[in-house]
Amino acid sequence: MAKIDVFEKNADLYDDWFDDHEFVYRSELKAIKSQLPQGKTGIEIGVGSGRFAVPLGIRFGLEPSRKMVEIAQRRGVAVTAGVAEALPFRDCEFDVVLMVTVICFVDNLKTSLEEAFRILKPGACLLLGFVDRYSPIGENYFKYRNNSRFYQSATFRSVEEVVSLLRSIGYGKLTFCQTIFKALSEINKIESVRVGYGEGSFVVIKAIR
Repeated sequence: MAKIDVFEKNADLYDDWFDDHEFVYRSELKAIKSQLPQGKTGIEIGVGSGRFAVPLGIRFGLEPSRKMVEIAQRRGVAVTAGVAEALPFRDCEFDVVLMVTVICFVDNLKTSLEEAFRILKPGACLLLGFVDRYSPIGENYFKYRNNSRFYQSATFRSVEEVVSLLRSIGYGKLTFCQTIFKALSEINKIESVRVGYGEGSFVVIKAIR
């Protein structure tokens, strides 16, 4: 409950971050969009305030924080209340499941990824966007996590750890891209998107069910 509580108390502060870090946000959007199939029925798990779902054309979301649900709904997202570990959706319902900066906050990552697998159609894709634990920004977030409202209870993940879990569940055809190659304070334009991982702090993994 603590992981939800911090977003309940600081929903507007969280949402304002995207305006304060416009080019970081737009770089992350660009990276996700490069992997996102167009014209498909998608859902964002942990949709937050809708900052990714809306510009990416994803109409559905799931979110445990009531305050975040309210903001996302005002932006036009059809949001269902719930948690990633117990998705209230049918098997094989979606073409795309998106999770952005969510995997560090779920209580059980393996169960969350299994649930995403369940609701995806055969051949459909899961997109994970997250800060790599061993990237420069990931190291900084981890080092100073106790000074952060949002990251005190976060569990930061490495790409290798996430890949191992995905493969154990049955996901295949993994592809990677990355962005955010500087410190956040140094980014004053949209960053490039490169194939692979290991250089950029923000990584997007596309995994096929």
